[in-house]
Amino acid sequence: MTLPKWVYRFSEGAIGLKHLLGGKGAGLAEMTNLGLPVPPGFTITTQACNAYLKTGNFPPHMWSQVFDALRELEWILHNQYGRGQMPLLVSVRSGAPVSMPGMMDTILNLGLNDETVEDLSRATHPGFAYDSYRRLIQMYGATVLGIAGDAFEDLLYAAKIREGVVTDLELSVPALKQLVADFQQLVRQLSGQTFPADPRDQLVNAVRAVFESWYSARAISYRQHFGINEDLGTAVNVQAMVFGNLGSTSGTGVVFTRNPSTGDDNLFGEYLPNAQGEDVVAGNRNPFPIETMERIHPEVFNALYRLALKLEIHFKQMQDVEFTFENGKLWLLQTRDGKCTAAAAVKIAVDLADSHIIDHREAVRRIQPEQLEQLLHPRFDESARQQAKLLATGLNASPGAAVGMIVFDADTAQAWDSEGKGVVLVRPETNPDDIHGMVKAEGILTKHGGATSHAAVVTRGLGIPCIVGCEALQLDLVAKTMTVNGQTFKEGDFISLDGGLGEVYEGQLPTIALLSDHQPDVTTLLSWANEIRTLEVWANADTPHDAATARRFGAEGIGLCRVEHAILAQELLRLFRDFVLAQSAEDQQIALESLKPLLRDHFAGIFREMNGWPVVIRLLDPPVHEFFPKSAELLVEVTTLRLGRQKVPAKLAELEKTLSAITQMEEANPMLGLRGVRLGLRLPAITKLQVSAILEAAFLAHQDGILVNPKVMIPLVSHLTEIHETIRLINEAEAEFAQKFAAADWLETLDLEIGVMMETPRAALIGAQTAPLVRFASVGSNDLTQMTWGLSRDDAEGKFLLWYLEQGYLTHNPFQTLDS
Repeated sequence: MTLPKWVYRFSEGAIGLKHLLGGKGAGLAEMTNLGLPVPPGFTITTQACNAYLKTGNFPPHMWSQVFDALRELEWILHNQYGRGQMPLLVSVRSGAPVSMPGMMDTILNLGLNDETVEDLSRATHPGFAYDSYRRLIQMYGATVLGIAGDAFEDLLYAAKIREGVVTDLELSVPALKQLVADFQQLVRQLSGQTFPADPRDQLVNAVRAVFESWYSARAISYRQHFGINEDLGTAVNVQAMVFGNLGSTSGTGVVFTRNPSTGDDNLFGEYLPNAQGEDVVAGNRNPFPIETMERIHPEVFNALYRLALKLEIHFKQMQDVEFTFENGKLWLLQTRDGKCTAAAAVKIAVDLADSHIIDHREAVRRIQPEQLEQLLHPRFDESARQQAKLLATGLNASPGAAVGMIVFDADTAQAWDSEGKGVVLVRPETNPDDIHGMVKAEGILTKHGGATSHAAVVTRGLGIPCIVGCEALQLDLVAKTMTVNGQTFKEGDFISLDGGLGEVYEGQLPTIALLSDHQPDVTTLLSWANEIRTLEVWANADTPHDAATARRFGAEGIGLCRVEHAILAQELLRLFRDFVLAQSAEDQQIALESLKPLLRDHFAGIFREMNGWPVVIRLLDPPVHEFFPKSAELLVEVTTLRLGRQKVPAKLAELEKTLSAITQMEEANPMLGLRGVRLGLRLPAITKLQVSAILEAAFLAHQDGILVNPKVMIPLVSHLTEIHETIRLINEAEAEFAQKFAAADWLETLDLEIGVMMETPRAALIGAQTAPLVRFASVGSNDLTQMTWGLSRDDAEGKFLLWYLEQGYLTHNPFQTLDS
């Protein structure tokens, strides 16, 4: 009987096994098989993780395979794990099949205890040995035992104060030894356990913790935001340690093969001399740009440059590479496809295609629709920027303009966002536990960190403007204040961030959209997409400006033009209210006659912009009360005026009439009430008004030499009789138009198409009977989802839908993924 294979040596894997080895393990295997300098190790599979998470126990025979691989590692390196004159130490790192940077756990320096630290001291030097030991206890305590990281940081800070030093590197050997003892005492005090001396126990517990980190709050939040499948699980990579903290000829860093913000073809990254890998991304010390390493360690830099280029050509994509050099020898610890801004992703795809590394089809495939959408993020108006007060500058980690109220923690960011407040999250540095607030923020600002810190990497993937390493900030998280050059800001004050320039401004700067004609690579990529596409892309556009933007981006029609958005314009809105509140047919007709030319001119502007491309106009859909103030607000105003009745009797009478009308219009559940086709049948004059305005607009545009192609869509149908009756009203409007303008021949040439929007389950069920009556159909996925699931998009998310996703009752948000 063949036993399941739970463990793969790096030499046994390949990049095609990401589902089994995770992205990190597959990358390490691929680099190993390319002959690159990778510290040896092995991967415990995602299948082992899922088996553990399902049962709570490690799968049978997994540990015998792990220890076999560990013995092979000892044989390769001629050292023994956790013992001997130069003890073998290992790292344990997570690695999901889909990149989730910083979301799960890592532990370094496993194998150290009170005895082996002395062996390591003799083989290297005591400062290095005890610094590595305190790091192990700190990581183990936080990851395995769940001790808050701040508890360790407080002791570390106190040790530096006692010694009168600023950085960890300056601590003396006695201070480090005392810190180790203090950390061990802290573990006993807060966990009730003793830090394990047995290296094998350390390894077992570390692997368990990494498996369980798959269901940490931050990992769940990240997966939900990016739609990552819960069932993937994480692999665990066990790898021989190499040390960047052995002295001045050692260091560690992260490098991208291209600039992840701009896509420019040059190495971009940072490194820290005399540091371990986590120091770079943690933000505790500000790293140096990679160009500094080129000057100080040219041989290491040149080797890194050659290997980075080789990796990019091999993987045919920009790579994000973690490296360490130990006493001048370079080691690669990870490679993965680099996360970058949308603009950089487009530029890189185009550059790689121009270099014949990938073809045009692959370049198009790599860019997600959401990335192109990010290119529409706003930027600051340049004249306003020049007059604004510049508060501070930092590192431009993720471009874009962000304006919002200052908040100092992720929970507040999430809460204020749910109240409709735009926020900028300001932190000393972010960590994976902040992810739920980061995804809700307009922008991120941190005091510490570099271009590869947690904040920078995550925000680039999210498309959120971010500035890191803004050392001018003085933050008081208890008082919730931020002081810059003597000026103090409190929570709730507004600031503006330019993530592209790394500049922080006081107050709210106005923004303008960044359109694609400023991005020639976007135009190139879209032209390639146009060559290979099989579908047309139509836009949602409600105004002539929207229509012009749609055409500018290559839309070949408007699939949804909503009449209600035209009515919400100020003058149209007033006249529509007059119609609804009219007490007589004569007053109604006066309001309609005033309303029609404005609506006609609105549609004519859209037709002129589209010039022959189809425009689908959906007849009025929302319930009437949505065009009026809320009754509660009106009641307050009426009550206030009644107290001073003698002063404003005319206004009071008008408000009382409006309040009475709105009260009659309001419904317990407007999603299921008098709206859509029902409203059009109840108020047939409104239906005929809209059709007349569309026809007159089309006729006027035609007379000006503009090609027109309007289509009318009936919303919220549920019954065939609704469709028959609405088509009859449309035909009446057509006949009245033809007679008024003597345009019967032109109307026949126009051939106005009529369609339906299927927004109710019943509309979907009668689709076969509806088809012969209309020329086209559109699916209203939002309303259809609400009525099928019994979920309100506006209410469910904040109240329970996200909780359902967290608990696993739902695997996907039904408002983001169509339910089959």
